[in-house]
Amino acid sequence: MSDSLDSDVSEETSSEEFSCPRCGRTVVESYYGPCSSCRTTLRMTVTKDAVDVDDAEYVPKMNVTPNAVATKD
Repeated sequence: MSDSLDSDVSEETSSEEFSCPRCGRTVVESYYGPCSSCRTTLRMTVTKDAVDVDDAEYVPKMNVTPNAVATKD
C-alpha cells in the first residue's frame, strides 16, 4: 500500500519541460511557473520590508448612536 503512495508522490513531483511564462526560455522544473532564475530576480526586485502602521483610534460617525442598554448606568 505504501509503495503505491510513494509512486504517486514521485509522479506528481517529476520534472517537466515547459517554456517559462516570464522569460520564454525552455526549462525543466517540477512545477509550472517562472523558472528559478526569474524567481530569484522577482524576489530581489519585488520584495519590500515590513513597516509598522499606526492606526488612528476608531471614532464612530455622528449618525451612529450608542446602544441604550450598553450606556445604561
